[in-house]
Amino acid sequence: MQLQEGIRWAPMAAVLVMLGICGGCQRKPAPMATPADVAAAQQEAQREVDQARVEARKDVKSVTKITGGDSKDVARAKITGAFDVAMAHADGDHKVAIAQCMTLAPPAQPPCKDQADSDYQAAAAKAKAMRLSQQ
Repeated sequence: MQLQEGIRWAPMAAVLVMLGICGGCQRKPAPMATPADVAAAQQEAQREVDQARVEARKDVKSVTKITGGDSKDVARAKITGAFDVAMAHADGDHKVAIAQCMTLAPPAQPPCKDQADSDYQAAAAKAKAMRLSQQ
């Protein structure tokens, strides 16, 4: 008789164990960013833009030196440099916007991130169109 009672309680015990295990599986809220995180993102974005500008100048100088100042190649290097700087701006602005979104309450974060993604895509498309129009 005891064996039958044990068999009857075994599925119930298994269910309780699974509920206990799954109880810890809930999603934790996204960590909140601070104004210091936003400031750090802004500094990093500015550093990346400055670095893109330096690289663009180096590339133009290098092309000028190699081609002897061929205006077509120099113009192409300038266009590529301007595109790289514009994309660095877009990337940096996107990172800053995401950091700002993380300072909001969790329910407001997804629409804010969607807007940041949309703004990034628009800036990237504008940079690509500028590059194509100048080539």
